[in-house]
Amino acid sequence: MPKMKSNRGAAKRFSRTGSGKFRCSHSHLRHILTKKSSKRKRQLRGTTIVAAVDTPAVRRMLPYA
Repeated sequence: MPKMKSNRGAAKRFSRTGSGKFRCSHSHLRHILTKKSSKRKRQLRGTTIVAAVDTPAVRRMLPYA
């Protein structure tokens, strides 16, 4: 059998943590930033954990992650 391919878009957006969960960055921080408060923009920095309901979909896209 040939190797399965990773979804390259997903590979650039998600990374696996040591415990097997997936890490991703927050959305809504690319443009139209003037109307967003400093607190909101500050809290969107860094990364978050993918929701439990979305994890199976990410796992299918990244079979070797």
